[in-house]
Amino acid sequence: MRRPAFPEDLIAAQCAWDRTYRTLADPAQRGRTTALRRHLLELSVQVWWHPYWREAGTGHRMALRMRAQELESRAG
Repeated sequence: MRRPAFPEDLIAAQCAWDRTYRTLADPAQRGRTTALRRHLLELSVQVWWHPYWREAGTGHRMALRMRAQELESRAG
């Protein structure tokens, strides 16, 4: 099966969402939860309402998450 080609800004937003989510789950970040949650909401809007989904449909959302995780594991 061919992997969908995602726009770079969409991949970047999903990667940032994943990093922010992990940071929010870190007990050491207890004092920053409000700011992290706000940032997570902003990133959620960017990912969910990205223009890419108008043409691609929502069926590729899991593929985007998997692609972002793949890129993050390579980087980190």
